[in-house]
Amino acid sequence: MKKNKTLLIHLGLFIATVIATTLTGMEWVAGKSILVDGLDLDGLLKGFQWYTLPFLGFLTVHEFGHYFVARAKKINVTLPYYIPFWFGIISSFGTMGAFIRIKDQIKDRLGYFDVGIAGPLVGFVVALGVLIYGYANLPGHEFVFDIHPEYAQYGAEYGQYAYEGRDDILAFRLGDSLLSGWIADYFADSSLLPHPNELAHYPFILAGFLGLFFTALNLMPIGQLDGGHILFALIGEKRFNQVSPVLFTIFVFYAGLGFYTIDELNQSIFEEGYEAVLYFGLYIYFIQLCFSKISKNRQTNWILTLVVVLVQLLTTKVFPGVEGYSGFLAFAFLLGRILGVYHPPVQNNQPLGLGRIILGWLSLLIFVLCFSPYPFF
Repeated sequence: MKKNKTLLIHLGLFIATVIATTLTGMEWVAGKSILVDGLDLDGLLKGFQWYTLPFLGFLTVHEFGHYFVARAKKINVTLPYYIPFWFGIISSFGTMGAFIRIKDQIKDRLGYFDVGIAGPLVGFVVALGVLIYGYANLPGHEFVFDIHPEYAQYGAEYGQYAYEGRDDILAFRLGDSLLSGWIADYFADSSLLPHPNELAHYPFILAGFLGLFFTALNLMPIGQLDGGHILFALIGEKRFNQVSPVLFTIFVFYAGLGFYTIDELNQSIFEEGYEAVLYFGLYIYFIQLCFSKISKNRQTNWILTLVVVLVQLLTTKVFPGVEGYSGFLAFAFLLGRILGVYHPPVQNNQPLGLGRIILGWLSLLIFVLCFSPYPFF
């Protein structure tokens, strides 16, 4: 009975995520919302075929990569839990991803390595194929004109005129990684490339880009992310638990860089007084929460927090205009406060073979190629 109930939960979440991503796909592809424009069967079909299938396909392949390897190694693991995420009133991707839960304690480095690397590698292949297909099969500019009929008057040069003098456009752009930028340059017909503001409407490109982006997040060599499991298996527990907090500190520094500058802080305190001081204090406290499990000594965590914030402010003073990507702050909180930046020990520390070592460093190269410092703007 309990097993049947659990299966219903998995199935229910999957169906909900299919619906959510289909509605999201309709918004991105057709430029229509079911809440505003009502039921549009053609838009829903396009959303399902052009967005749900490639993007949810990537997530499914990724999670089942973990699942089947875990089962092959006789590790007790759950089916994927999908997380639907759609509100209709704000732009979303239809899902916050999926995860499997490992019920057994993995006792050796090989286990962590094999289970950790399986998902990102097979998911990467799918995302790469989807993105290449999207750029290699760009439709004509009529595709954009169907979404924005008012652009048709400008023809293929709409990007030079459609946005001029308009401050009501909430542009949503995809920030290329090294790999996605190369794919666009190599596979796309430059005469058919849309304006960057419209690129997110191209579903295979959006789905492929998101696939590479989530692959990069999973391959970050920190804590118990997939990349953390891989690096842990490559360099061992002692060195990993020295490297991981350093990488995490750099990540937090980058995420919050430019969130406050010295000049802006001084001006806001002058104009708003205690309210500005309060907000700045909340920012410092948030950074402290990210670092709250770096050390068992709270004083050490607070010192690290203040040093990072101070260096952020000084960096923006020395290099005006430099900034990180504040969108990563939520992920930094998830890593630092919930998942943790250290890796649990194993009973069997046998080294990896040459094949796994090559594959492991290759996966970390994939992280570098897929990581976008400004993914959405």
